[in-house]
Amino acid sequence: MRKLLFSLIITFGYLDIGLLQLPHEAAAQQKPIPSYAKWGTLAMKKTKERYPNANIIDYLHVGRVTGPHSTTEKFKLWLKDNQKEFGVFVDIEFNPSTNEVIKTTFKETTR
Repeated sequence: MRKLLFSLIITFGYLDIGLLQLPHEAAAQQKPIPSYAKWGTLAMKKTKERYPNANIIDYLHVGRVTGPHSTTEKFKLWLKDNQKEFGVFVDIEFNPSTNEVIKTTFKETTR
């Protein structure tokens, strides 16, 4: 029995089960676009403008802070240029009713 089980695992163990899914099953597993996605795109664009010689090598959505008159999306981007790697916290404050950007702030970090 063990030899049969071992043979089945060896024979079929390398199959990618994801390839056996029907199209509607695969579509159902796709995650929706997060609400912060457009702000993340803006954070990367503004960071690239501020640091044109650096490459963005990592991206993290830190969170959202909602105030009485504005909302702030917070991101941490990790950059690499010729001399160093460093982090940049990017906060995008905007009016949630109009989506108008109020201000964008940057703070560099070594961690």
